[in-house]
Amino acid sequence: MTPVDTEQPVRAPRDGAHRLLLRLARPGAAALSGVLLYLSFPPRPLWWLVLPGFALLGWCLRTAHRPRAALGLGYLAGLGFLVPLLIWTGEEVGALPWLALAAVEALFIAVTCMGIALLMRLPLWPVWGAAVWVLGEAARARVPFGGFPWGKIAFGQADSVFLPLAALGGTPVLGFGVVLCGFGLYETARRIRSYRTSGEPPRGPLAAAVLTVFLPVTAALAALPLVDDSAEDGTATVAAVQGNVPRLGLDFNSQRRAVLDNHARRTEQLAADVAAGRAAKPDFVLWPENSSDLDPYRNGDARLVIDQAVRKIGVPTVIGAVVTPDTGRLRNTLIQWEPGRGPVATYDKRHVQPFGEYIPMRSFVRLFSSDVDRVSRDFGPGDKVGVFDLAGTKVGLATCYEAAFDWAVRDTVTHGAQLISVPSNNATFGRSEMTYQQLAMSRVRAVEHGRSVVVPVTSGVSAVIRPDGTIEQQTRMFTPDALVAKVPLRSSLTPATRMGTLPEGVLVALAVGALGWVGYARARERSRNAG
Repeated sequence: MTPVDTEQPVRAPRDGAHRLLLRLARPGAAALSGVLLYLSFPPRPLWWLVLPGFALLGWCLRTAHRPRAALGLGYLAGLGFLVPLLIWTGEEVGALPWLALAAVEALFIAVTCMGIALLMRLPLWPVWGAAVWVLGEAARARVPFGGFPWGKIAFGQADSVFLPLAALGGTPVLGFGVVLCGFGLYETARRIRSYRTSGEPPRGPLAAAVLTVFLPVTAALAALPLVDDSAEDGTATVAAVQGNVPRLGLDFNSQRRAVLDNHARRTEQLAADVAAGRAAKPDFVLWPENSSDLDPYRNGDARLVIDQAVRKIGVPTVIGAVVTPDTGRLRNTLIQWEPGRGPVATYDKRHVQPFGEYIPMRSFVRLFSSDVDRVSRDFGPGDKVGVFDLAGTKVGLATCYEAAFDWAVRDTVTHGAQLISVPSNNATFGRSEMTYQQLAMSRVRAVEHGRSVVVPVTSGVSAVIRPDGTIEQQTRMFTPDALVAKVPLRSSLTPATRMGTLPEGVLVALAVGALGWVGYARARERSRNAG
């Protein structure tokens, strides 16, 4: 069987006006496909727009006559997707860092699309194309500077019918299924149009195209039993405190004492509500990242404020603090604070944020923005998995940015976590969509690992998420609040948790194998032509 589709490439019309129209239509359609991907992400409940987005992208790449044309169209799609998605990165530092980040990340999508275009003459190309998309996301999640997986297609699917695939194989399998269905829709429409034009029914190719649409949907339905929010290990009553910040913006860090006081005050109010019977007594309390940017090990006042609040609530409390050693880098630390005992355990954030918590190539970056010097002392990463024993409940810890990385969340579950906490600080990003995008990640993680996820955020949106990805409670932005909820505890492992990176590795191998086969076939063809 020949490995290459025998259908002739689409040829540009000879008429000059039509040719010009097609030349303009392709770039516009490519950019539009990226915009559709963006619109499928929260806070909009339009997850299904991802399917026409990939179908339209498939048409653009199919009509590209050369790999470099596919590269350019892919770059336009990447810009259409990432420029609006990442606008929050310029909330306080201006347009240059935001546009630079989007431009660099769009390069990954451009190269990915070029690879997809090379495979579009193979039988079942939607399968190989979806695998190449996963390959591109895998690369983007790892390089440069440890990667930037924000905008993985899986993270826009917290409300979608495909979500159970996260429990089956994690975010790579969820993303693969979505992309496969989108490409399959385009291929099905193309085969039907070909039949109407030629009058010859392409039964085999059409059936294969239809299969690529229904296979991921069927797999998602079959994976539904994996999505379970039963209380295997009983329940825990958890409180998430959102103290709020005095002002929005990058000067958040200059408000350190006010932010600490806000969280202590809201915790003491919760203690009063518990005493009056207005709220259930929690088994433990979770504060957000940066809830105490005053180092409680070095600042006696900060230690006293925290200790008084924890004594009043009377249960273990996790405090987000900035620890400032005499030498070396700062630490973004979560501290387990016991009433009457003080700090008993710590977790240092393992994946610190480049250009936010530390500045790579500082002297070079300063040429473009003086805001780099707002980070006057770099943060350093920790090296231990964070799991605290809070009143008998094993709570896994993934601090803010870490929720975007598969390994950072999975590690806590494989180390025994019955519940996951994602303490975050989004105050520097104002009222942008960033906090909703991050909340959607936590919802996907809940299903992926079959765990309740609690997200305490300094300024919102804080939330309590059940293992099936549904939101039990959530706060509004920039309001002090405290969520108290009884959540199921679980210890079983989903297939995604058990297999770890294996599904991603298999899909990457499929992509590399398909690209290698096409490269080999093209090389042989060039050799024959030369001979």
